[in-house]
Amino acid sequence: MQKTTNIFIAGVGGQGILKFSDILSEVALLEGLDIKKSEVHGMSQRGGSVTSHVRFGDVVYSPLIEKGKADILVALEQIEAVRHISYLNPQKGVLIYDPLKIPPPDVNTGLRKYPENIDEILKNASNNVIRVEAFKKATELGNYRAQNTIILGIISHFLTFDDKTYEKAIEKVLPKKTIDFNIKAFYSGKELK
Repeated sequence: MQKTTNIFIAGVGGQGILKFSDILSEVALLEGLDIKKSEVHGMSQRGGSVTSHVRFGDVVYSPLIEKGKADILVALEQIEAVRHISYLNPQKGVLIYDPLKIPPPDVNTGLRKYPENIDEILKNASNNVIRVEAFKKATELGNYRAQNTIILGIISHFLTFDDKTYEKAIEKVLPKKTIDFNIKAFYSGKELK
């Protein structure tokens, strides 16, 4: 029996968190695994926090990841990594985050200050922290929206799925006109780790 793999994904509205979790879920389904997914995206239209819990294995009973149980925590924006770090398994978990800075509304209105020491905070969160400038890499490739598929390429190093399965999932989930670019972004992400 395969253990359940728990992946927590965080970012802000417009970063493709839900598409990211859809692709990851499709990969697990194509591999014949049971998959459960849960999302919170109430403020996504206004740049608010968006999260997704993705769990897969032989049999999965709940879509929610308990705090301290995520095998992988992915954050497409750095403050979201800090905000949700409590979900990561501190001993065995992998933190993958983009140091991209998208100030939340309360920072933009002057109610709060954006923390300055985020890299330090996150460096101490796990024994396996990967800081990757995926947004920057996606922009260099020609479309910042591929930030999520670049990070998908990095995640693939920690999962046992075949690269062709990721390609099939991208083809199934994303619009036809974006498939080739996103597959290219996926392989660019694999090279970044």
